[in-house]
Amino acid sequence: MDASFGFEPHEITLAEPTRSARLKWVVIVDEALPAGLQVNAAACIAAATGARVTGMLGPEAADADGEAHPGLPWIGCSVLGATSEALVALRVTAAGFDDLLVVDMPGIAQTTRVYTEFLEVMAATPLAETAPLAVGLVGPRKSVDKLVKRMSLLP
Repeated sequence: MDASFGFEPHEITLAEPTRSARLKWVVIVDEALPAGLQVNAAACIAAATGARVTGMLGPEAADADGEAHPGLPWIGCSVLGATSEALVALRVTAAGFDDLLVVDMPGIAQTTRVYTEFLEVMAATPLAETAPLAVGLVGPRKSVDKLVKRMSLLP
């Protein structure tokens, strides 16, 4: 997938339900992880996704006191749970879809504390051994739904 992915200005429809958006966003997290690690994995996927999908964030919102709050994703995001085996299979299958942005968080990311160490360990780790803790998908609703149709919302 190209590094630039997302919405053209005319596609940003803030006054319509999220289901009307051309692209759908889901994050699938390893359901066996403790809650704190699940949240960490989802947050990391969200940060990486937000940096790659143009037009995904709405404008900032002001509250009744005039205080500004940063814009949030107007397309919505479902957070689903899956087994570690299902995440591995999902990542491999999703990579074969030309119309999807696939963002994963390898397990190595939660065991290293220095980013250069993460980069070094990743460089020495074959794809089959990266053990994703979470996978994010952004793409046409039909493609995303096909991949996650049997997955449930994370409790």
